[in-house]
Amino acid sequence: MGQEFAVSRSETQNAIATYGLTKRFDRHIAVNDLDLEIKSGEVYGLIGANGAGKTTLIKMLAGVEEPTLGEIYLNGDRLSRDSNNLTLKRRIGYLPDDYPLYDDLTVWDYLDYFARLYCLPSDRRRHRIYEVLELIQLENKRKSLIVNLSRGMKQRLSLARTILHEPILLLLDEPVSGLDPISRRQFREIIKVLQEAGMTVLISSHILSDLAELCTSVGIMELGFLVESGSLTDIRSRFARQQIIINTLGDLATLQRELKKNPLVKEWEVIPGSKRLKVNFAGGEVDSAELLRSLTLAGISLTEFQYTQEDLETIFLKLGSQQAS
Repeated sequence: MGQEFAVSRSETQNAIATYGLTKRFDRHIAVNDLDLEIKSGEVYGLIGANGAGKTTLIKMLAGVEEPTLGEIYLNGDRLSRDSNNLTLKRRIGYLPDDYPLYDDLTVWDYLDYFARLYCLPSDRRRHRIYEVLELIQLENKRKSLIVNLSRGMKQRLSLARTILHEPILLLLDEPVSGLDPISRRQFREIIKVLQEAGMTVLISSHILSDLAELCTSVGIMELGFLVESGSLTDIRSRFARQQIIINTLGDLATLQRELKKNPLVKEWEVIPGSKRLKVNFAGGEVDSAELLRSLTLAGISLTEFQYTQEDLETIFLKLGSQQAS
């Protein structure tokens, strides 16, 4: 690694740690006094509307944008833009949302060009290119011109270029933007393989269903501030309402009277044109199983009892409206 620093805080336990990180552009504050900790081996999803500061934050973590104030630690080493950090920066893989491809090159020549820029030894370079081509499932396209690839293939090729030098930290800014569902699924599978190999991944995306499936933790940014950060389980437990969809063959009023007896049932609404209720429930899965047992013991005939949580998009919109009010 690069220059060693005396570190007294918990950054030695994290892949990423920032303290008071701030970026000003003239009078505009893009990132505001941001403290962030991401543990090694995590897939961390960064959520926020356009202009929230996600891209600026990622650029500072990648070392391509200088902070106005604050400190960045990557695996315990302080990141700066001077030459002392060259070794540290080589352990970062950065994929911006607008990185150009060279359409007149073949897939192989493109990867070989960047492998040389990364100074991979010749005996290692060829083997490594084959490795990443196998990972991104483009072995049979290695002689194809990039101009002839689909959008999904081009994005996977960009990821391959980003990981050629075997970084330990991967920073991805909107990597699945504009991709179809099949291409997004392929991209998610690649990220899962990289995580299993020990890589830490920070990924920003507007497609929150992808982040919910992929990430272990998430951070939510609003107007340059990190308003929430934590494990996906923790975020859901604190902000997601539990809901139960119940359908009865019997009398709806009888079901409603029985629901009133359970203190964890907060409110419900009747789904129009049916004997189905959408119940807001304050308990967890064990509590919902107990509710189901009590309804059955009360002789209520049920054809549906489905326990769900609000999704990540609903949580994000809810937190955004709270910040605006």
